[in-house]
Amino acid sequence: MDLLLLLTVLHLARTVASLVRAVVARRRQSQCYLLDYVCYKPCDGRKVSTEMAGHVIERNQRLGLPEYRFLLRVMVRSGIGEESYCPRNILEGREDTPTHQDALDEMDAFFDAAVAKLFHKTGLGPRDVDVLVVNVSMFSRAPSLASRIVGRFGMREDVAAFNLSGMGCSAGFVSLDLARNALRTRATSVALVVSTESIAPNWYAGTDRSMMMGNCLFRCGGSAALLTNDPSLGRRAKMALRHLVRENTAGDEEAHTCALQREDGDGRVGISLSKALPRVAGRALTLNLGRLAPRILPVSELARFAAGTMRKKLLSRGRVKHGGPKINFKTGVEHFCIHPGGTAVVEGVKGSLGLNASDVEPALMTLHRWGNTSASSLWYVLSYMEAKQRLKRGDRVLMLTFGSGFKCNSCLWEVKGYMADKGVWAQCINEYPPECITNPYADKYSWVNDVQGDTIVF
Repeated sequence: MDLLLLLTVLHLARTVASLVRAVVARRRQSQCYLLDYVCYKPCDGRKVSTEMAGHVIERNQRLGLPEYRFLLRVMVRSGIGEESYCPRNILEGREDTPTHQDALDEMDAFFDAAVAKLFHKTGLGPRDVDVLVVNVSMFSRAPSLASRIVGRFGMREDVAAFNLSGMGCSAGFVSLDLARNALRTRATSVALVVSTESIAPNWYAGTDRSMMMGNCLFRCGGSAALLTNDPSLGRRAKMALRHLVRENTAGDEEAHTCALQREDGDGRVGISLSKALPRVAGRALTLNLGRLAPRILPVSELARFAAGTMRKKLLSRGRVKHGGPKINFKTGVEHFCIHPGGTAVVEGVKGSLGLNASDVEPALMTLHRWGNTSASSLWYVLSYMEAKQRLKRGDRVLMLTFGSGFKCNSCLWEVKGYMADKGVWAQCINEYPPECITNPYADKYSWVNDVQGDTIVF
């Protein structure tokens, strides 16, 4: 009996040890580390100056004086400076007649620069990639762009490749979530996430005001990031992904149609941005942060907010209601990485979260230097923070982005390693932030501000 009891105990001990090892291995495998990332800087010959932007608008012979003034006013208020980038076909005056090759050339230039540089920085090669996720919202070709990257860089035959389209500016986090989930099913693996947008074939040449604004706001850019769940690689990672929350309000018709690709009355295709966009974005932001806050904020802050809300309800019975208490996200976050979709977008988030000028500086400076580069924009904002050496070990970085659908996605990173790479900001970071940002468009087209009657919605 004693021997049988001893064997039973040993068996149970081995079983428990195996379970513990499995739980530890599972936990390690569920970790998601950012090894490194690269933002794309097009060549200087593709910069869009004030003169060039005005000239492109003047080329559209369909525009009457009201539409011309409207577009100039959008540029004046956009927050974009003199050094953002556009595709070659627009510089060459062919925006109205783009070719399939124009789109491919735009993608290949980005792949050859950013993806190749990322492999060089990390010391990893294309055949080390187990998972590839590519997101380009406005260009879906066959074979896919993911397959194009596999072939261009000679990746392994068993690489799990995913290609996303139609996901808008928040596609970067959709790709990030997909890559993280794919890594959870593969032990000690590496994922490459590639985010960009196709501008070359998507210039809107019509006169619908809700569809003309995209021409003024969106610019060329892109990012490539390497992620891993391998603990040995994680030791040299820059950041660790702690939380990711996705909110999609497409079940609501107003939200679904507030940023929509469609034809205008003349059959020309473009992206329509409705006047409901700010309201829809605010609602999606509230829903997203409502799910995110309990995961990242201390209990003391959640208790303070709950007590304040309860007090407001008790005191406001039968009285005029005033604004209630706000959650202080700074109790759980040191840095805020906000999608630079436009000045109004950044200022709206600033007000909603109670942030200060320093908190939104990276987003506004990114908008000024690079414009809205769609799904890759947040990586330029993060790169600004890194170039300014703001990110210290243990700091938490909240990334927040919006996109058609309508979607609001957020994620929280924890800084794990030394971050001081100036990246694409290397040649200009010392110039930011300037004491006073001059608006070259306002200087040249100041007269358009005197025109009344139009509303900028984004």
